[in-house]
Amino acid sequence: MSTAHVGPCAGPSRGRDESYVDVRVAAVYAALHGPGPDTDHYQRLAGAGPLDVLDVGCGTGRLSHVLVQQGHRVVGVDPSGAMLAEARRRDPAHCALWVVGDARALRLGRRFDLVTMTGHAFQVLLDDSDMRLFLAGAHAHLRPGGRLAFETRNPAARAWAEWTPARSHRVVHVNGLGRVEVHHEVTDVAGERVTYQTVYRFGVDRDELITTSTLRFPSRETVTAALLNAGFAPVTVRGSWDGSPIIPTSRELVVLAVRT
Repeated sequence: MSTAHVGPCAGPSRGRDESYVDVRVAAVYAALHGPGPDTDHYQRLAGAGPLDVLDVGCGTGRLSHVLVQQGHRVVGVDPSGAMLAEARRRDPAHCALWVVGDARALRLGRRFDLVTMTGHAFQVLLDDSDMRLFLAGAHAHLRPGGRLAFETRNPAARAWAEWTPARSHRVVHVNGLGRVEVHHEVTDVAGERVTYQTVYRFGVDRDELITTSTLRFPSRETVTAALLNAGFAPVTVRGSWDGSPIIPTSRELVVLAVRT
């Protein structure tokens, strides 16, 4: 996890499901996920710029907003209209361009200096075909020498073991919604895939919404091989946001790859 919270959303991350069509969930997501050591890492990568940055799986714009403030030209892409509506609400000056789109089918007709995929969104690519499609699209949208940066949880750390109702329970107060309780519970672990439920309880009436998501936990070797096959080299994988090497207890695989 990249923050002190426990649970899939602490990163933040979004499994493959339809929950993010709900504007309430998008608002809760934004309230739970402020800047952290991960956004600091991507800020350092981008540098002073200005760069052309493509933020794939941008969600509510957590990183995109920071990069715009840093002077970069940002396009944020996400499959959820509700998440992008929240991103636009937080961008009243229309500094970024927000596009509804699928990471596996990027067709923007332009190239970038940096492509990011943050918040563990890489783990929504549930099979090798999904991964290949995203990496091919990222490669096609980067200028020669451009960089692809993302993170995925280290499967050896078994982060999902902490996704229990007791350990993941959080309370957040959201404008327009009031008090919201959130917790997670794993329902299945099958190979590299982990399926879990997220339970939201809204307001004093505790109106309940339950969503189901699945994430993939690919190994370092799988990710590196996919990047090399997609035309990226060199590929660097670190074990934390501060650039530390990977050890068995590293919670993250922090990836940087260069388009050849």
